[in-house]
Amino acid sequence: MDPFVIKLIGFAAATCTTVAYAPQVIKVWKTRSTGDISLGMFLVMVLGLALWLVYGLLSGDAPLVTANAITMVLAGGILFMKLKYG
Repeated sequence: MDPFVIKLIGFAAATCTTVAYAPQVIKVWKTRSTGDISLGMFLVMVLGLALWLVYGLLSGDAPLVTANAITMVLAGGILFMKLKYG
């Protein structure tokens, strides 16, 4: 398969998985309510995203780096608000 097409598929997948966090971030930001959000899940998720980001940087994979950097900011924001608002 053409490497350009493979990168496009990677960026499309990255876009979908990254954008999926936006509605939750917006909801938590507006309501300041995090009672139904699992602290453990977001701790593990942010750690996993950080590890994927390092892996992407080390392997030179632009879709992985882009997606995981942005998603880590979004998930990290939710985690921050969970810790702040409880």
